[in-house]
Amino acid sequence: MTYEFFARTDCGRVRNNNEDAVAIDRDARITILADGMGGYNAGEVASAMATTFIRTEMARWLAQAGKNAPAADVRRALEICVENANHAVLGASLSNPLYAGMGTTLVVGVFRDARLILGHIGDSRCYRLRGGVLQQITRDHSWLQEQVDAGLLTPQQAAASSSRNLVTRALGVEPHVQMEVNEFQVAPDDLFLMCSDGLTDMVSDADLAEMVRAPLSLEEKATLLIDTANAHGGRDNISVLLVHMAAGGKKRGFMSRLIRTA
Repeated sequence: MTYEFFARTDCGRVRNNNEDAVAIDRDARITILADGMGGYNAGEVASAMATTFIRTEMARWLAQAGKNAPAADVRRALEICVENANHAVLGASLSNPLYAGMGTTLVVGVFRDARLILGHIGDSRCYRLRGGVLQQITRDHSWLQEQVDAGLLTPQQAAASSSRNLVTRALGVEPHVQMEVNEFQVAPDDLFLMCSDGLTDMVSDADLAEMVRAPLSLEEKATLLIDTANAHGGRDNISVLLVHMAAGGKKRGFMSRLIRTA
């Protein structure tokens, strides 16, 4: 099994600075996307701190644990790593007035053979394309999602609401952070899309599906997604992280094997 990775982040058409951050460790198969918030330039500090800390510490743990580490241990290590990143961001926020109130959303994936351990905090998302069908596999930690879950708003009303960016969880704002962690089986040709709300606020899920299904390279898909969000207004920073799993080494057919052994 072979994994391909590609990430790109863009300032958008309105913002002067980019508070999103993305990180990939190809050897450890770790992917991280964060959307920072708070204060002048503090959001980009929070997202950069979180992505750098988690990539470094999780990669170190995986190298020490080895390839046969049980999934439960990997999951627990990820939770501890994110909790430590939370303490680091919160500590910086409390010690420096310029960083007061900063925090960040988070999506982090650890790909282990044919399994994905996926954690998320806030409203940055992860989608999976399988068999031509795009499915959101994270659930937003947001005020709007709570209203939809309670039956007070329809998904269509939520999509049109001006309160889309009110998150109910963020890393670095409280002494303890609650990360939602799930595990998924990865099938050959699965494509995973992690993104900030600068993409999903500008582009519908139907349009996302059409673009990620296009016969393009990961780099071309990322460029198309970001260009489309900007064409629709680009009101926020836009980050895209793509992961594609391809089965390595196709099996030879019966006649091919027969000819080779003759």
